[in-house]
Amino acid sequence: MNLASAFDRIVVSRPGKVAVYWGDREYSYSELQGLSARMAGVLQHRLGVKPGDRVGLWLKNCPEFIPAFFGIVQAGGVVVPINNFLKPGEVGYILNDAGADVLITDATLAAGLPELNESRAGLKCFQVEDLATEASAGPAAVGVSPERQESDLAVLIYTSGTTGRPKGAMLSHGNLLHNVESCRLVLETVAEDRVAVLLPMFHSFMLTVGILLPLLVGGSIVLIRSLHPPRNVFMEVIQRQATVLPAIPQFFRSMAHAPPMPVPLPLRMCISGAAPLPVQVLKEFAEKFPFPLIEGYGLSEASPVVTKNPLRGVRKPGSIGLPIPHVEVTIQNDAGEVLPPGEPGELCVRGGNVMMGYWRQPEETARVLRNGWLLTGDIAYKDADGYIFITDRKKDMLLVNGINVYPREVEEAIYQFPGVKEAAVIGVPDARKGEQPLAFVSVNEGVSIEEKLLLQFVRAKLADYKVPRHVVFVPALPRNATGKVLKTALREMAAASKASPQAVGQEA
Repeated sequence: MNLASAFDRIVVSRPGKVAVYWGDREYSYSELQGLSARMAGVLQHRLGVKPGDRVGLWLKNCPEFIPAFFGIVQAGGVVVPINNFLKPGEVGYILNDAGADVLITDATLAAGLPELNESRAGLKCFQVEDLATEASAGPAAVGVSPERQESDLAVLIYTSGTTGRPKGAMLSHGNLLHNVESCRLVLETVAEDRVAVLLPMFHSFMLTVGILLPLLVGGSIVLIRSLHPPRNVFMEVIQRQATVLPAIPQFFRSMAHAPPMPVPLPLRMCISGAAPLPVQVLKEFAEKFPFPLIEGYGLSEASPVVTKNPLRGVRKPGSIGLPIPHVEVTIQNDAGEVLPPGEPGELCVRGGNVMMGYWRQPEETARVLRNGWLLTGDIAYKDADGYIFITDRKKDMLLVNGINVYPREVEEAIYQFPGVKEAAVIGVPDARKGEQPLAFVSVNEGVSIEEKLLLQFVRAKLADYKVPRHVVFVPALPRNATGKVLKTALREMAAASKASPQAVGQEA
């Protein structure tokens, strides 16, 4: 069994059923299969993709994302989903690291191709808008699925590391199929379900829960065309009778504060992922809606879902719930010893969903895989009932709209600006985005730097969501005896001041 054959098996049983709703456009299972075969044919016969070759998938949310994904796996290739918010230079790094010579993109992102061609010589591109032309042009070569096993690499999904450079988490066909089956069981997903997809499709949460889960059980996807205003989402959910809505905490906060809809939402549940769900948001949501909001936890290295609060039974506010079926979770100390209830330690995961390792990074792989356990870097504890509560992040990262941002990467960009002596980036709470980056910067003697120019410089190098919203200029960064920057002190400085970031700098 592999992802392509699993999808084909569903198509055989319900070829005419609507698989994807996209505004007024509907795509049946057989139509998606046909487009996937065309895509596989283009990859194999025109672009020379062979089994095991990595293929970049750099798309905004669109129906074509799905046949592009299945076309790659049908051709035997490895899907490399790329964050569509990244700048060409960041995309170029991923393509080079993955060794991807082929990129599937769309017309809106094609403006970045000249810069990409400079960083990835010989890059071959295909725009998904041409897929419709391929399908309407009559008979054409279609892809033939090579025999791929569950142990074969299927997806190389890049996640930022503590060094600031993205690492490719290697997910096999078996990893993803395992996670889909676990999610099917814990979410009680059935063929009658329609999953609303509004988060970016490149994200591991959407890839598994928003795309693979509904399609591999014979359900449907309601692909949301517009997120603004939120009322647009609700109207599409009502129109298409969506039953499941996975999203991030910030969206559920908007739902809790939105004006009442003229008719009830048809949802049977909402799933919060990608970032911690504030207890207050959960409380406000429960007071307004009759269907449950279920918090879970995951990470790309685990395909990604690890835990969920139960659909039936006790759901504990502030908890990420219980391990999903066929996945083990323990709390361990640095020696690998399992800790008793109530004692905090590192959250560790074991199961068929755990990645094969990091692409071409054996040392990084060895750091996070210990005796079959994935070390998540998150600090947590279990209560007496086995419910898991995360207390801190061992990894020095922040979450902006549910997307990981690693301070080191941002700091490295700031350091490139002339006159910068020191830089440190922390996350500060933000009601709308969860967290926002805040930069503390000291400058060389006699140098004056304008905040606006520094942020423009960083914005040209990094995705917009990674760019600090403010810069606090300080005489020097606080450090310990060994010279390490005391980010705890910076967080305390930021939290202690309820005034503007400039006031924080004055206090510093």
